[in-house]
Amino acid sequence: MSDVDKRLTIIYGDTPKEMTAKLLEAVDMKSLIKKGASARIGIKPNLVNATPPEKGATTHPEIVEAVILYLQASGFRDIVILEGSWVGANTQTAFRTLGYDRLAETYGVRLLDTKRDAFVQKSYNGITMEISKTALELDFLIDIPVLKGHCQTLVTGALKNLKGIISDREKRHFHTLGLHKPIACLNRIISADFSIVDGICGDLDFEEGGNPVQMNRIFGGTDPVLVDAYIAQTMGYRPEEIGYLKLSADYGVGSADLSGAEIVELNKDTGKVKDSPSRIVKELSAYTAAEDACSACFANLIQALMRLKDEGGLARFGENKIAIGQGYRGKSLSCPGIGNCTSEFASHVSGCPPHTPEILDYLSYY
Repeated sequence: MSDVDKRLTIIYGDTPKEMTAKLLEAVDMKSLIKKGASARIGIKPNLVNATPPEKGATTHPEIVEAVILYLQASGFRDIVILEGSWVGANTQTAFRTLGYDRLAETYGVRLLDTKRDAFVQKSYNGITMEISKTALELDFLIDIPVLKGHCQTLVTGALKNLKGIISDREKRHFHTLGLHKPIACLNRIISADFSIVDGICGDLDFEEGGNPVQMNRIFGGTDPVLVDAYIAQTMGYRPEEIGYLKLSADYGVGSADLSGAEIVELNKDTGKVKDSPSRIVKELSAYTAAEDACSACFANLIQALMRLKDEGGLARFGENKIAIGQGYRGKSLSCPGIGNCTSEFASHVSGCPPHTPEILDYLSYY
């Protein structure tokens, strides 16, 4: 595994287009495209349905726009945006509603509904599947999933997002097989060359959206398994708890070992938490006392509280609120504190921001 494959690069903020441009420059993505200007490049967003990205289900089109601008400025011209929404949803409607058709027209790139593509049968480890012919012919695949939960697989990210390049019949087949093994097999046949995770806002536990958490981050890397391991960690899970993630590592798609990863943060989050329309976020926020909290730190706390809720561990806090935010700098309180801003507290978890598993461990034993 090369040093590049071990690296995850993160940028915080709430301006997806500008953030993506800075991320791509920082990782020098054009140097990863070995075939040069003649390369056939695919961009695979997550358009599970026609839900606006603010609902926490779909990829912000500004991220895709920034990728196109970067590629074209680097001399690449053969670019296709390809996606097939989930079974029962119309990809063309998603393209129109979310502005991807206008994006393709403005920049002169192709837009492909993979449901209408020809399919090629490929097999791995006893599973045969139908995969988009166009996807298989690409020289470089850029995967842009949304950081969010899933009702069956707990999380969904770079690896699972490739379900959008298989036929609807195959999507149904994947579900009959339990999702985990076929997703890992699919990524053994074809996997992303670079993954950019849309972590601006994502749903806590359902891939169709509806309970988004403001997370204000975008991150990326060349190893989709490592990327998804980081997604799992961000949502408070151990990578080994995610079946398709463990299998993908076992099949040699990549590494799920975050302990050996190089995490590069291009900046620190300074964006303030916005009022959320999400019912679950409002419910979990009732356990917090936020004073000028940064969005990334608060999002990690909400993810940890969601895991505690799943485990029935929230009741222990009662009226004892969990303090978070810059407003607590220099203060000494006895309640639990989250982040370096609460370093003067009798008890706190350090970090700027602390990771979700660290918050979860701290709150579990508080």
